[in-house]
Amino acid sequence: MPQYLRNAFLALFVVGILLMNSCASRKDLVYFQPDSTALHTSYELNAPKLQAGDILTISVTADDIRATQPFNQINAYSAQGTIQSTNPFLPTYTIDNNGYIDFPKLGKMKLAGRTRTEAIDYLRQEISKYIVDPGVNINIRNFRVTVLGEVRTPGTYTIDNDRITVLEALGLAGDLTINGVRKNVLVIREQNGVKQEYRLDLTQRDALNSPVYYLAQNDVIYVEPNGARIQSSRYTQNTSVFVSIAGVIISVIAVLTRR
Repeated sequence: MPQYLRNAFLALFVVGILLMNSCASRKDLVYFQPDSTALHTSYELNAPKLQAGDILTISVTADDIRATQPFNQINAYSAQGTIQSTNPFLPTYTIDNNGYIDFPKLGKMKLAGRTRTEAIDYLRQEISKYIVDPGVNINIRNFRVTVLGEVRTPGTYTIDNDRITVLEALGLAGDLTINGVRKNVLVIREQNGVKQEYRLDLTQRDALNSPVYYLAQNDVIYVEPNGARIQSSRYTQNTSVFVSIAGVIISVIAVLTRR
């Protein structure tokens, strides 16, 4: 067999080996593969807590609308008497570095360290000293999560409420690409000024029991690339040009050696 044919077969063999090594198996791609893991995730036990820097909208309602006016910087009712829960002009309160907001009539109220539900109950209890059976609603205006790495649309996403799972966040980002490592998804969370790292194996059902399955505000999710992606990133456009030129040269040599 001519030497040039041997070289061609050798090149094809090497390319075939590389392609086989870059192929992902089913166990690397399928989420939550069946096993005997018991699921015990509870949102109530993992609900995010309010923290310094959170921006809140708070509205107070009651049967007597006039009684709520000291607690609402603007009227919490529309002309028809319904609550404007989506009103963009509702007043906002920023939790300071010590965990407090300055709320009308009540003064300094510590909300950091409480869940949204706990903060609602706390304010309702305090406002009940002035209003009969008040209603309190709190929304976090700057609840957002960031998704980076091997997802289709990485970015920072603002959430309308404080209940979002890591799966929903990945869904917002268009899911992992085929090159994303599902077995080692990183979640970075800051608590009390300290950043903590959590690792999730999304191919295992136990990921549903993780303390970061329900996300907190400002969580960052990072999906690392697999080996095939890293390998492909080593090649540049110039490399493909060189390969093409080398192919032409080999073809010319092959033609000349036949004579």
